[in-house]
Amino acid sequence: MTKADARMEPAAPQPGEPAQDAGQAVPVPMRPLNTPEQMLRIVEALLFAAENPLSEEEIAGALPDGADVAALLEQTRERYAQGGVNLVRVAGKWQLRTASDLRYLLRKDVKETKKLTRVALETLAIIAYHQPVTRAEIEDIRGVGMSKGTLDALMDIGWVKPRGRRRAPGRPVTYGVTEQFLIHFGLDSLKDLPGLAELKGAGLLDASLPPDFSLPSPAPEDDALSADEDPLEPPDDGEPPLEMHLPE
Repeated sequence: MTKADARMEPAAPQPGEPAQDAGQAVPVPMRPLNTPEQMLRIVEALLFAAENPLSEEEIAGALPDGADVAALLEQTRERYAQGGVNLVRVAGKWQLRTASDLRYLLRKDVKETKKLTRVALETLAIIAYHQPVTRAEIEDIRGVGMSKGTLDALMDIGWVKPRGRRRAPGRPVTYGVTEQFLIHFGLDSLKDLPGLAELKGAGLLDASLPPDFSLPSPAPEDDALSADEDPLEPPDDGEPPLEMHLPE
């Protein structure tokens, strides 16, 4: 027998151990899941395999009871801080993303079948900064009318949604941005929208704006309705439908 053959020869079982068949996988002993090292590995595995950002509640569901999810996420973020991928918080959730300075390497130019018009982009910006906002309020801010198809296009993409109804004559529908909007633009919340100085620096605003010009503070941060909004559908008050009151 050569030295190479000897290296390939399976080790003889120790006294009291069952013999292993040739080619049979050797079972890997399970490690305890409640050690800090293992919990970090679990968090890393969940984030790596997730198609969409994960909330802290979703991550906690795979960890032992009492695990400090916030601390584990912070340790994971520090571990990846200088790597090719970074752990980032988007829409209040967590996701592994390509490091910002390396994104150009993975950029893929594709032909867009449908591009947003300038009107749609302006409308999206107004909704993001002014939500909750009605269609009439959007038109008032822009100074011109708007076709219904503009809002439909933004809702088809999944970036805008109806929120509720304004407590005003006619009860107009109010609109706001969605979680998908935050995820797509890499925002943790609406507070991360570019400020006045950033928009001026990017050339998106005229440098000679009036001195009292300011951007609104987007609110609310979640799906909770504001004080002047009602739900889209009235709550069920137990009243029977109209046709049940009609004589046969």
